Amino acid sequence: MGSSANTETAMIIATPASNHNNPATNGGDANQNHTSGAILALTNSESDASKKRRMGVLPLEVGTRVMCQWRDGKYHPVKVIERRKNYNGGHNDYEYYVHYTEFNRRLDEWIKLEQLDLDSVECALDEKVEDKVTSLKMTRHQKRKIDETHVEGHEELDAASLREHEEFTKVKNIATIELGKYEIETWYFSPFPPEYNDCVKLFFCEFCLSFMKRKEQLQRHMRKCDLKHPPGDEIYRSSTLSMFEVDGKKNKVYAQNLCYLAKLFLDHKTLYYDVDLFLFYILCECDDRGCHMVGYFSKEKHSEEAYNLACILTLPPYQRKGYGKFLIAFSYELSKKEGKVGTPERPLSDLGLVSYRGYWTRILLDILKKHKGNISIKELSDMTAIKAEDILSTLQSLELIQYRKGQHVICADPKVLDRHLKAAGRGGLDVDVSKMIWTPYKGQS
Repeated sequence: MGSSANTETAMIIATPASNHNNPATNGGDANQNHTSGAILALTNSESDASKKRRMGVLPLEVGTRVMCQWRDGKYHPVKVIERRKNYNGGHNDYEYYVHYTEFNRRLDEWIKLEQLDLDSVECALDEKVEDKVTSLKMTRHQKRKIDETHVEGHEELDAASLREHEEFTKVKNIATIELGKYEIETWYFSPFPPEYNDCVKLFFCEFCLSFMKRKEQLQRHMRKCDLKHPPGDEIYRSSTLSMFEVDGKKNKVYAQNLCYLAKLFLDHKTLYYDVDLFLFYILCECDDRGCHMVGYFSKEKHSEEAYNLACILTLPPYQRKGYGKFLIAFSYELSKKEGKVGTPERPLSDLGLVSYRGYWTRILLDILKKHKGNISIKELSDMTAIKAEDILSTLQSLELIQYRKGQHVICADPKVLDRHLKAAGRGGLDVDVSKMIWTPYKGQS
């Protein structure tokens, strides 16, 4: 676009010059020059007025809405969340922390003034009206992409609590972390201790999860750190995959550091400081250098609601490799070993529900395809360790449940099952139960 526009401008400027040497058009020179001068004066006047108007809006107030150039090179609508003075610049030289209103909060970031289109500055609309307008403008594909980036929701929060949460966590405090061989952009605010307030990047030991401000500190630490895997017991090893069980009470510092790290990628309301009550299951890829964490899930040692999973995360470099599905499947294998049915802690986010509904669909329909004769919800629950309510809601969502003569009946047409299984997608990595060495937690309730 830039080169074609410049070419067009050059052609317009060149036209009067070429006419000047043409005897047939000499008579019009004075009029043409007069017109060109008027256009130039008008353009300069408009340019000055536009520049004054743009300068008049600076510095931008918190809450201002404007178009901003994103990493895809296109302009997207943003809302200014916070601003900070750039003391190396002029009077109006600020950096702005913005939220891209089309995208998940994890993409919020600090941007420079030159990324903003100041001609697009507008007054803040009523929040509800704006949300409705944005929703109407978004295509179905855009909505799906945004849903895919949504990790955790806040369905459990009332309006006042949600505002308080968003105010407290509105600015991402750590921009990037280094963990093992990866430098990872963070997604959300995490409440690190006050002495880390001036840091934009943290360096983590990938084995003990200690975090430092400088690369040199990490290098010194790595020369002393004896760990080559998470603390705790290795309860699963299959090929290059390992799972470690870490007791939050026995390994408190590690568990707290894990929560700080996880909070950078999970938009939860709260961070668990009382890690004593939880067990953490750390999934690792193993090589000759050690066992490198790819993700984890946590669960309460004693859950009155039969929750078998409290929190789950696959680190960004390892996403879309089937590890998330593996973690969900592993949590149910633990429930089977305990002789209990389990369910994830509520509320589930939109994406969390999609992940679990996919797992439940694959497990249940696979059984229904192979099973001969009648089978009840209770029998399915006993076989899978999936809570009866989750089985019922999954089969109802697939329209496989009918209510006949006072009871629920499962209608399992093979072609319908195949269609739903295909829609549910692949199941990810399998848990080889024969490689699991684990006994349920027996601590005091």
